[in-house]
Amino acid sequence: MKVNCFKCQHFRVTWDQNNPRGCAAYQFKSKQLPSMVVKQSSGMDCMQFSLKTTEEARKR
Repeated sequence: MKVNCFKCQHFRVTWDQNNPRGCAAYQFKSKQLPSMVVKQSSGMDCMQFSLKTTEEARKR
């Protein structure tokens, strides 16, 4: 399964213009989607992916 950060409860948009995307589970920010950074650095798909609940999805 391909991980979609935009549907993950840990995905964050940051105020940092140089690193606008973040992952609360892994505690980092980057220019790329966090799932891509995890895949490139570990060779594995993100193990922290957790689908947003309906309530969280409505807030975004």
